[in-house]
Amino acid sequence: MTDQSSNAATSNATLEDLMVAMDVVDTLRHSDAMVARELDDTGRRQRLLERLRTMYQEQGIEVSDAVLKEGIDALEQERFQYQAVAPSWRTRLAHIWVSRARWSKPLLFLMITAVAFYAFYFAKEVWPQQQLRAKLPNEIDRNIAGIIAVAKSPAIVEQATALAARSRSELDQDNLSAAEQANIELTRLQAQLNQSYQIRVVARPNENSGIWRQPPNNPTGKNYYLIVEAIDKNNRVVAIDVLNEENNKRVNRKSWGLRVSETTFYEVAADKRDDGIIQANVVGEKLIGYLEPRFSVQTTGATITDW
Repeated sequence: MTDQSSNAATSNATLEDLMVAMDVVDTLRHSDAMVARELDDTGRRQRLLERLRTMYQEQGIEVSDAVLKEGIDALEQERFQYQAVAPSWRTRLAHIWVSRARWSKPLLFLMITAVAFYAFYFAKEVWPQQQLRAKLPNEIDRNIAGIIAVAKSPAIVEQATALAARSRSELDQDNLSAAEQANIELTRLQAQLNQSYQIRVVARPNENSGIWRQPPNNPTGKNYYLIVEAIDKNNRVVAIDVLNEENNKRVNRKSWGLRVSETTFYEVAADKRDDGIIQANVVGEKLIGYLEPRFSVQTTGATITDW
């Protein structure tokens, strides 16, 4: 037999002896009462050895005394006995990892849900605010420059400068909503400055050219209004922002009531009754660079939007 075969046989024999020794330990563990009686002195240890030999012989298993003694020694020395690992953060991590099949799917669902909610919040709140914060300074500068370029009155420039300063101040304090609102007013001011139109009395069939109303707090008085509209240079009716003097609300209208004197009201009425046409139908003009129109009739400039 070669040396290699001899080494393999020795290794197998040793492994078999080890397996038997482990079996002996297992047998002893299941016979706790017997072990307690026989492992207290040398004589009784010998009797335990004999009993084990007898038990294996009755099962038809030949076990050498050396292996039986090895099993008894192993039991005494607690070899082949599982020793629990002391608790630590490493063992806790190991337990968590082993149990991942139980908690990984719910955790993944929660993570996906959280990411989805944050993505929605980012798209609806964070991103628009970041964009607004980035573009607002340039918009303010552009608006104020445009106003200064066309304004025909220092008072208009002062008004625009105050609005721009307010918007910048709110932006510095991170009050984006207030900063945006001030810039919207600045944008509206610039748009109003750049408007140019004539104010004409409405004279179409089946439409009123004028009305009178009783003031809310003066039951014996009368307020007279011409129904007018804004006509641009292309002869198109344009909508403008109009402040209703009766409720102090500003709305966008293509036609509105302009408060005039009683004399002007009846002069226009007579002009329309003459031939159904109002010859002097232009009562005012709004020029670029001005906020308010100039009127050619007696008017307070007050307006209404509903009648």
